[in-house]
Amino acid sequence: MRKFTEIDEEFICDNCGKEVPKLGYSCRNHCPHCLHSKHVDVNPGDRSEECHGILEPIGIEIDSKKGYVIIFKCKKCGMIRKNKAAKDDNMEEIIKLSARH
Repeated sequence: MRKFTEIDEEFICDNCGKEVPKLGYSCRNHCPHCLHSKHVDVNPGDRSEECHGILEPIGIEIDSKKGYVIIFKCKKCGMIRKNKAAKDDNMEEIIKLSARH
């Protein structure tokens, strides 16, 4: 089984309701406005997770190669996930997350 399936698609954010466009250079994983995501993948892009809860951004890590990495916690099942921040992510929201540490 592949560990990464590239899917770059538009969606409506389940948290803030805004339209989210395709990323264009990689896979869109979360809303660039509020940084929330949806718990739909077991492995990136496979859409095989049954939870479908809201992944809330709870923190930020800084990786020397990836840059900002958002830490998410599922509001439904408690699973922790991480994903690299996108170039168009709301920097004010990233700063708020970094202040939590």
